[in-house]
Amino acid sequence: MTISFAGKVAIVTGAGNGLGRSHALELARRGAKVVVNDLGGARDGSGASSAASQEVVQLIEAMGGEAISHGANVAHFDQVQDMVQQTMDKWGCVDILINNAGILRDKSFSKMTLDDFKLVMDVHVMGSVNCTKAVWDIMKQQNYGRIVMTTSSSGMYGNFGQANYGAAKMALIGLMNTLVLEGAKNNIHINALAPTAGTRMTEDLMPEEIVKAFAPEAVTAGMLTLCDDDAPNRFILCAGAGGYSSASIFETDGCFIPSAKQSPETVREHWDQLTDQHNQKALVSGSQQGEKFVMKAMAFMKSQPR
Repeated sequence: MTISFAGKVAIVTGAGNGLGRSHALELARRGAKVVVNDLGGARDGSGASSAASQEVVQLIEAMGGEAISHGANVAHFDQVQDMVQQTMDKWGCVDILINNAGILRDKSFSKMTLDDFKLVMDVHVMGSVNCTKAVWDIMKQQNYGRIVMTTSSSGMYGNFGQANYGAAKMALIGLMNTLVLEGAKNNIHINALAPTAGTRMTEDLMPEEIVKAFAPEAVTAGMLTLCDDDAPNRFILCAGAGGYSSASIFETDGCFIPSAKQSPETVREHWDQLTDQHNQKALVSGSQQGEKFVMKAMAFMKSQPR
């Protein structure tokens, strides 16, 4: 089966370099009209330049595709709105949004300033919120939308020196989980990509030969499965160096303790049952956790002699 984006309009944020550049080029090769968004800042978010995004546009046009560049800072909603409006004025729709823009300001938590923490949250979390909000009603009206959040193993599992980055990346999973529920009736699918790639974001973290093995194109091959017509919904795809896997949040079935016995000591006594993974499952909404506990309480009450 050939995955095609012919006739689709895609916005890719942070598309001047690295993963975003790879995503934009491959979407264009497969027929999409692409908005190449990039502030053109350094890895830490400082500075701005349109050179990188314009180069990507030129490469897309050279292969016979259509593209425009836009330098919106995704942390500023008014700039994002302008980008989306220019997209609508030119092509009349937005089918795909790849929330890829990001920065790093790595330090151990004790040495990290709150300004550095907030800036990383603003770019990754509010940047994704701003872009998604700007296209949400458009996608609802056209009854079609594909959105990809870029999460990270640093958020799902932790990584030393990345408290800000990890917090931001895990927040995007929460955003995805709720938007999946709200967008389902309008055929809007939201998925998450957890990439490992050799880009300027990671070049100082891995040896050069390893960086080369983790080519962005390997991640893009997986990302494209998250935003076509047959894309899944609420899927976390992990990709890097030719390896692909899925990540999920599961909850154990747990235990029930009647009110008369509820204490930290009793909870500790039930730890083996509480953590038993045999009947664990992925919940599809937060309310399911409450429903599970209510059912356990009701089952206990029915078991008591009258």
